[in-house]
Amino acid sequence: MTLRLYVTMGTPASSRAIVNTRRLCEQHLSGRYRLDIFNIADHIDRATADEVIASPTLVRMNPLPKRRFIGDLSNGGNILSALGVPALAAGAAAEDT
Repeated sequence: MTLRLYVTMGTPASSRAIVNTRRLCEQHLSGRYRLDIFNIADHIDRATADEVIASPTLVRMNPLPKRRFIGDLSNGGNILSALGVPALAAGAAAEDT
């Protein structure tokens, strides 16, 4: 799975999104994901191409179709479910939150 996280550096929501995304990926996708983190101010063209309208935004690039998640990504169970992570892993995430 390839993920892109667009953030505005220095904001509390973006800092939480980075921590939450890394935690979810390591706990539930370890060895099966690529996470790229982009500061929107430094990558405006890329953010525009990925149709990012708010920060922070997580974009699942593949598998297709693309999916976008806006916010600090603190609701791990819902994020995992929407990413298509198997139900057992999503259930474990709900217990973690």
